[in-house]
Amino acid sequence: MSFQAYLDNIQAKTGKTPGDFKKMAEEKGFTKNGALKTGVKAGEIVNWLKEEFALGHGHAMAIVALLKGHKDKE
Repeated sequence: MSFQAYLDNIQAKTGKTPGDFKKMAEEKGFTKNGALKTGVKAGEIVNWLKEEFALGHGHAMAIVALLKGHKDKE
């Protein structure tokens, strides 16, 4: 599955766009000015996404990659 396919599936499941996840990550303190904050572990983000959005591990890791700077179509 391509990176974009992961993002499309996440949006279909949650109704949230990649931009929405970036904004929520900033609000939760995982990112600052669009960049992952030093010391934030992928596991912390994965746990948040699994708990709040019932995402599987692979889909949650796609959001982590997005937050690390992977390209997306917003």
